[in-house]
Amino acid sequence: MPHVLIACSASVAAIKIPDIISQLVQKNISTTLVVTEASKHFLDVEKIRKDLKIDVYTDQNEWDTWKTRGDPVLHIELSKKADLLVLAPLSANTMAKVSTGICDNLLTCIVRAWNVSKPVLFCPSMNTQMWNHPVTKDQVDKLVSWGYCLIPPIVKTLMCGDHGIGAMAEVETIVNQIMEELNNL
Repeated sequence: MPHVLIACSASVAAIKIPDIISQLVQKNISTTLVVTEASKHFLDVEKIRKDLKIDVYTDQNEWDTWKTRGDPVLHIELSKKADLLVLAPLSANTMAKVSTGICDNLLTCIVRAWNVSKPVLFCPSMNTQMWNHPVTKDQVDKLVSWGYCLIPPIVKTLMCGDHGIGAMAEVETIVNQIMEELNNL
């Protein structure tokens, strides 16, 4: 059974993650979720664990699972176990970290430890002005140059009330791309 690792950073689009996971679980896709501390503002981690019956990991788990030399290192284990990594939503902050190699939390450590021969999908989510900033194009181009697959943001009225590009792609679009990648494995 294929295994998908969803890595969720802090964006209001995180509210779509339970829907993505639910659709994957219904398709018998083994799914694990990693959340940043800030993304927990938008998610009920315990509800996801209970209702969707999947493993959810936080930064605290990274530190709790390692006690002494020889113990498994969570970000390494998670990166080895999964067939596909999905960065959704990928906030401007986390995109900046990933594109420069910073690994200061569980999510970014997983990305840095990821075997680049395995697929990575990334779903940016940010305000229109952040998406249109020149540094964003540089960061997206860098991730694409590494072989990561962009699922581009869409135009809509954002949670802040602005209208424009920057919203994370629709759940159906993301799930369809995940299934296509898994079919290509």
